[in-house]
Amino acid sequence: MPALPQPRRIPRQSRSRALVDAVLEATARVLTERGYAGTNTNLVADRAGVSVGSVYQYFPNKDSLLTALHERHAMEMHAAMETVLAGSHPPGLRGKLAAVVHAWLAAHQVAPELHRVLEKEFPFFDAPPDQSPADQGIRRRIRQLLEDHRDEIVPADRDLATWMVLQTMESLIHAAVIPPGAPHPARQVEQAIIDMLDGYLCGQQRRTD
Repeated sequence: MPALPQPRRIPRQSRSRALVDAVLEATARVLTERGYAGTNTNLVADRAGVSVGSVYQYFPNKDSLLTALHERHAMEMHAAMETVLAGSHPPGLRGKLAAVVHAWLAAHQVAPELHRVLEKEFPFFDAPPDQSPADQGIRRRIRQLLEDHRDEIVPADRDLATWMVLQTMESLIHAAVIPPGAPHPARQVEQAIIDMLDGYLCGQQRRTD
């Protein structure tokens, strides 16, 4: 597999980070409106209100912009997870998983068309988890969550259980939100995802308690 296109440089100062944020937000809007074929760096620069040279300082082409959008999405999911796990929620593993599922569903519902383009049309611009700092952070957090609640769960292999939880959440949330979406009410789908995770992790344990 060829290497993913990467940014030319990483913004360090607040001003440069703000510029990159504006460029990525403009990329998301243009990509949603025009699709991949209709997106180019000139349009992105115009929408962001910056020169095309400013875009090229950080991104050599539109493919590197798509790679950056994928990583930005993973960073947003990591931040959303950390926020809800640090807040108040029903006790126990189920309550924490429910909080994460709800937060991730809400985050995906903000721009479903963008997720359709990124996840359905161009998933190959998404870095493998072992190459994505945000994805690695998500995996470590879920792994620690299962370790913290090891007395509640059935699977002895918590690395496998972590992979199963993440794959289940990601695939079902994408299927529920990305157009055409799930043919069922959002609340029912959310509850079904939570029940599936709880059943896999704790079902037999709960039946024998």
